[in-house]
Amino acid sequence: MSALITPELVALDQNLGAAPATVIRHLAELVVGAGRATEIDGLYADALAREAKTSTGIPGGLAIPHCRSSAVTEPTLAVARLSQPVDFGSADGPADLIFMIAAPEGADQDHLKILSKLARSLMKADFTAALRAAKTPEEIVTLVTDIVAPVTAATTAGAHSTSAAPRVTAAPTGAGTEGTPANGARRLVAVTACPTGIAHTYMAADALVAAAKEMGIDLQVETQGSAGATPLAASVIDSADAVIFAVDVDVRDKGRFAGKPLVQSPVKRAIDDPKKMIQEALAAVDNPNARRVSGGGAAASDSVSENEHMGQKIKRALLTGVSYMIPFVAGGGLLIALGFLLGGYDVTDVADDVVLQNSLWNLPEGGLAIYLGAVFFKIGALSMGFLVPALAGYIAYGIADRPGIAPGFVAGAVSGFMGAGFLGGIVGGLLAGIAAAWIGSFDVPRWLRSLMPVVIIPLLASIFASGLMFLVLGGPIAWLTVALNDWLSGMTGASVVILGMILGLMMAFDLGGPVNKVAYSFAVAGLGAATLANQAPWQIMAAVMAAGMVPPLAMALATVLDRKLFSPVERDNGKAAWLLGASFISEGAIPFAAADPLRVIPASMLGAATTGALTMAWGVTSKAPHGGIFVFFAIENVLGFILAILIGTVISAIAVIVLKRYVRKTPTSGSIQQNNTLVTA
Repeated sequence: MSALITPELVALDQNLGAAPATVIRHLAELVVGAGRATEIDGLYADALAREAKTSTGIPGGLAIPHCRSSAVTEPTLAVARLSQPVDFGSADGPADLIFMIAAPEGADQDHLKILSKLARSLMKADFTAALRAAKTPEEIVTLVTDIVAPVTAATTAGAHSTSAAPRVTAAPTGAGTEGTPANGARRLVAVTACPTGIAHTYMAADALVAAAKEMGIDLQVETQGSAGATPLAASVIDSADAVIFAVDVDVRDKGRFAGKPLVQSPVKRAIDDPKKMIQEALAAVDNPNARRVSGGGAAASDSVSENEHMGQKIKRALLTGVSYMIPFVAGGGLLIALGFLLGGYDVTDVADDVVLQNSLWNLPEGGLAIYLGAVFFKIGALSMGFLVPALAGYIAYGIADRPGIAPGFVAGAVSGFMGAGFLGGIVGGLLAGIAAAWIGSFDVPRWLRSLMPVVIIPLLASIFASGLMFLVLGGPIAWLTVALNDWLSGMTGASVVILGMILGLMMAFDLGGPVNKVAYSFAVAGLGAATLANQAPWQIMAAVMAAGMVPPLAMALATVLDRKLFSPVERDNGKAAWLLGASFISEGAIPFAAADPLRVIPASMLGAATTGALTMAWGVTSKAPHGGIFVFFAIENVLGFILAILIGTVISAIAVIVLKRYVRKTPTSGSIQQNNTLVTA
């Protein structure tokens, strides 16, 4: 087994910038430089995507950015001790010790156990103190090696201790043996899980265990991580008074905990404030109105905090629906575009007949191109047919977990049948999710619990949501959808330009965030209604895609026009941003916006709004929902498309250069920043 860390993977007492993205980029460069990953951009993107899900700062001035990436060839730890601490989202302030854990996509269990052991060791004050006192990279390597050496030996011998459920027994006098609490003592169980299952999963478990031991509480934790997990015994769960879910992903086999009082939060909260979570669980035991794990597993998504208000829940559910819907639409839209390319614009009229009556050995008039065009078009059309059901199904899933999927899909299908479209799918999905979550909250006998998620919840929630759509809501929403489509189709002149401008502003406002996704979803949802006679949805799609390409392309151009305004890391990011922008990946501008949001985002919005307005004014259309310049064959007036992007890119690039040259950052802590150089005020 190769060494987890070597001296060239250690950066001591360096200033790596003011944002997590720049630190992560530098550590990714160290990993690639050491020959342990194939590309900087791939590893950096995967680590940054993980950081976007949950910040990786933890108490004590630490941060553990981590990911599993196809770019990584062997498990690796890169360490930076910063001379200028960077805020990684910990409640107690910036971090000066950064540990980047990079695991291969298919890392084996032994390697994952070593990485998990290291992450857990960072909870020990003496270990982190020794790391801060180390004088050389070699000392850092020795400290880390000494920590992981025992688990290396254990895994070599076939031991599996790190995957066992951490346990602590009540401490008060009179406690029974083997974890049996004393009379009156409380027993809790917990599950911890994070998206990658490498660091936060185990650190949260250890934090809860340590806090419980200090409080004299009997606590057992099931870690659902990448290094394996030992499920809690049924007897342990049955005897527990309450459950803690500290998770950012679904809890596996959640029905085991049905009926127990529940406290849940993102996994990071268990690291930051474990005692408070335990206190909340103890309070829930004596509260008859406390939230409980539902009989059908239909509680809200496991990554949700109990304190999440209704607006946040709805927003999260909508984004969940959109994220699951996009693959149906992206693949389907590109196939439809290929169908038009090969089969001509009249393929819509003949596709069904050509596909059913012909084959590769019985080609239609027009030959192979017509046949393949019809096949591609039909596959794409069928895929696009899932747009509304998938949207509604996964909105319901975001509210009610798996039991919401079936009633959500059904409500979406009803919406499509009634012509209520995208808006009906949203309403139907919300109704199905709310109904499924409510029914799943019923406290039912144990013998009935297994039927709840597979029979009772889907049946009753489908009747409720789809019944309302048929009897009350479907007709009015269908009327509204038709009116909206007619309004868009009838837009001309200045109104079209204004719409393009608004869509461009939305695409650049948060670069892949909720506002960006709303604009993109609006464009994608209309593709199913587009025809040769009604090309407004294709125009909207072109405006959204072109505007979304501008921010990363503009940042890339700015790093070329005035290199001195950007750090070496930003200049490297600029090289990658060319391809990301050309591919319609707006997130390529995030590293620049994260480091300097008040200048980068307004500049990006200015150029994107211009591009959106120009594409609408010039009648550019796109039959493909994604792909950027690489789906040129699906774009009508491709020269106008390219010219609009170029104009917007130049405007944003010049704007960001001007802002960086002449608009200073707000002074903080006695310093100001001018031309990216800190100057004491």
